[in-house]
Amino acid sequence: MKCNYQIIFLHQFWCTQEIFHLSIATPVFLGLMFLELVVGVLKTGAPGVTISDGLTSISAGMISRLPMLLVRGCELSAYMLVWERYRLLELPWDSAWTWWFCLLGVDFCYYWVHRFAHEVAFLWAAHQVHHSSEYYNLSTALRQSLTQQFASWIFYLPMALAVPPSIFAVHIQLNLLYQFWIHTELIRDLGPLEWIFNTPKHHRVHHGRNLYCIDKNYGGILIIWDRLFGTFALEADKVVYGLVYPIKTFEILSVQFHYYLYLWDKSNTYKTISDKLSAFIKGPSWSPGKPRLGDHLNNPKVTGKEVPHNPSWSPLLQVYVVLHFLLVLQTYHDLLENKMMLSQLTILGMTLYVLLTLTSLGFIMDQRPAAAALEMLRCVAMVTLQRYGAVKPLLPWLAVPTEVRRQWRRF
Repeated sequence: MKCNYQIIFLHQFWCTQEIFHLSIATPVFLGLMFLELVVGVLKTGAPGVTISDGLTSISAGMISRLPMLLVRGCELSAYMLVWERYRLLELPWDSAWTWWFCLLGVDFCYYWVHRFAHEVAFLWAAHQVHHSSEYYNLSTALRQSLTQQFASWIFYLPMALAVPPSIFAVHIQLNLLYQFWIHTELIRDLGPLEWIFNTPKHHRVHHGRNLYCIDKNYGGILIIWDRLFGTFALEADKVVYGLVYPIKTFEILSVQFHYYLYLWDKSNTYKTISDKLSAFIKGPSWSPGKPRLGDHLNNPKVTGKEVPHNPSWSPLLQVYVVLHFLLVLQTYHDLLENKMMLSQLTILGMTLYVLLTLTSLGFIMDQRPAAAALEMLRCVAMVTLQRYGAVKPLLPWLAVPTEVRRQWRRF
């Protein structure tokens, strides 16, 4: 009966996690991002984030959760399967030792998830999304990959041999939530805590493209794993953030998938099957004749004077993009909050609308030639969805034109 209670709790926890993220975590995240913005302006005279980069980061976070609408999470599904069929022992769920062991276990597994995501090219293709911003602020924490979750679950399976799924589910969320606050430049040093915990100072190094920063400081909550396994580096020279080769785009699908296309093109330049496969399974910097992780001899030199990609665009267009982003954010909230009551067809339609909107806004921020045509198509889709009640207007009076048309048709 104990196991049944755990599974019931686990099912309820997992079914409501998206509502939890939106109703509790998201307002807190947004509030902290606003606070960081204000404090940053007061301390440095600059906001530390741009509209285009901030919206791209939040958009990536939104997209990363969309698969949960259509499929159950890989991490927990696989974990429950191993737990039910192959567990070797059952640690007591009501013991404090079990909870502490799980905290260490999840963080240890996360270290290896994170390290492999940097050292295996096809895993890096997913994880590079998180590193693609040339800014470092709390919004960067939300810049997550759509595809990484489909591989990361493998690393947590050994814990399923002993740790109850309900405890694992809590700690996998806590581990993720902890890592939000370390994405900031405002907190400089935390003294003795720097020896044990992953802090903003350590994680800034991890996000740098300076030579001394690359492939360092993988820890989630604790930095002790990096100190033990030789991947630790102290913050030294000014950290220059982003990918070694910045992508210079705010279009969300490009941010998510461009590296997969690069890997495909890279593998096609090689002649042997071994080299073609190595392009995917060895390090991102690997090429024939180099060690497994490659080297950084051809990396662009970092001077500390690099300027993040920030093309100018009109204030009126910025207001337009922000307003429509808030509208799609409301749609996204409604979609996840009501997913248990919506049909699969409605969920699919609203999901495609969210993707279309975020893509179109990215086109506008990139100032692409096709932006106007795509935005017109998106607006037609938005009005259609409003007509059938699938999308709510940002302000009630914005619904007047469609309501008048609806009443007119009755006559």
